[in-house]
Amino acid sequence: MNFSIEPLLALIVGILILMVPRFLNYFVAVYLIVLGVLGLMHHVNIT
Repeated sequence: MNFSIEPLLALIVGILILMVPRFLNYFVAVYLIVLGVLGLMHHVNIT
């Protein structure tokens, strides 16, 4: 099963932004950091 975390993370961040819009900057920053880390981990070949 090929499962991607990015759509689930985007959904969670979107819901949090709707619920608490004053924390928009923090949610976006955390989202981008997590996507960056996941992207780097995907390209690193650990054997």
